[in-house]
Amino acid sequence: MTGIAKTRTPIFKSALAALIVAAAAAAFWQSPARSAEDAVVIPPPAMDEKAASGSEKAIFAGGCFWGVQGVFQHVKGVTKAVSGYTGGAKDDAVYETVGSGRTGHAESVEITYDPSKVTYGQLLQVYFSVAHNPTQLNYQGPDSGTQYRSTIFAENSEQQKIAQSYIAQLDKAKVFPKPIVTTLETGKTFYPAEEYHQDFLTLNPTYPYIVYNDLPKVANLKSLFPALYSEKPVLVLASKS
Repeated sequence: MTGIAKTRTPIFKSALAALIVAAAAAAFWQSPARSAEDAVVIPPPAMDEKAASGSEKAIFAGGCFWGVQGVFQHVKGVTKAVSGYTGGAKDDAVYETVGSGRTGHAESVEITYDPSKVTYGQLLQVYFSVAHNPTQLNYQGPDSGTQYRSTIFAENSEQQKIAQSYIAQLDKAKVFPKPIVTTLETGKTFYPAEEYHQDFLTLNPTYPYIVYNDLPKVANLKSLFPALYSEKPVLVLASKS
């Protein structure tokens, strides 16, 4: 594990750690939603899928999966959002191994959604605007390495076309100060992460990493996309109970 990964280890054993957590939480709730990466207001995609009944899946990678999962768990129409690994082999889909940056995996989130309530294009708008910064190459905020790359794992040719069109649209509109570096990968298998990573944002709202890097993303989702925001998150572990 790298030094960055160690800062995210979900274990608190000392009184000092507890004091740090409490102070960080208090500071967040007394200040505007602001983190290492601010949200960007962007236009909706010109190309999108047609609203339809049933269930579909989307897989996005954009840095630490805690925050990406936490954001999409609050999107209306999303029925499940699971943290995991995509891009590498099944045997390498282990947190400590992925952390080496040599497995081909990216920390990712598999989103199951109802396309009659939220479209793939709308999910992409949230992904690019709120969930991460698509102009950062192989890093996101405090985390660096190819496992934190910005990648869309398209499930089919339609998703690939919509994503390609949207990236070109956003670059042309120059809504970001730098070009988008998000890559598109196809034919990759998603592997769920360990249970202790699931619902991490909801279960650990006072963890300093979450307070600074991820809670502002959820606040920005509520502010920028009120029609898509759901106050109650769709939790992975709750569905298992």
